[in-house]
Amino acid sequence: MKALSSAQLKKMAKLAATARDNAYCPYSNHPVGAAILTEGGKIFAGSNVEVAHYKGVCAEASAISAMCSAGGRKIKAVVVVGPTMKYLCTPCGDCRQRIREFAEDGAIVYSMWKDGSLGEAHAFADLLPHSFGPENVSEVAAAPKKNHQKKKKK
Repeated sequence: MKALSSAQLKKMAKLAATARDNAYCPYSNHPVGAAILTEGGKIFAGSNVEVAHYKGVCAEASAISAMCSAGGRKIKAVVVVGPTMKYLCTPCGDCRQRIREFAEDGAIVYSMWKDGSLGEAHAFADLLPHSFGPENVSEVAAAPKKNHQKKKKK
């Protein structure tokens, strides 16, 4: 995929920053927003949501859920806006795997500074090299079933 135009990137950064500003993160105080561009040109935003038992939802996962709820299945680009001007916010390992599930070949992840300016852009494949994806499961699912359980002794 080719890079986003500056207008697309600005629009997605603004949506991600708005989502970040609506994040619910009373425990970490680390608000993050994400925006996802689908193959159909739709944009879905999400923010991190924390809960008292510490099993919250990351911004990228929130945006992916919104995309799937609306029927989207392919990600062309992801924009992540973190809370600081010191450290860039890239997707965590769990979110990288979630993005992998839906990423088109050539998908790009943009990490933005707190002010919405571009920090870094990465080809998604560089963020999760040698990844495990749907094709790995479909290959196994298509194979004949074998019983891998040990037989009980009589």
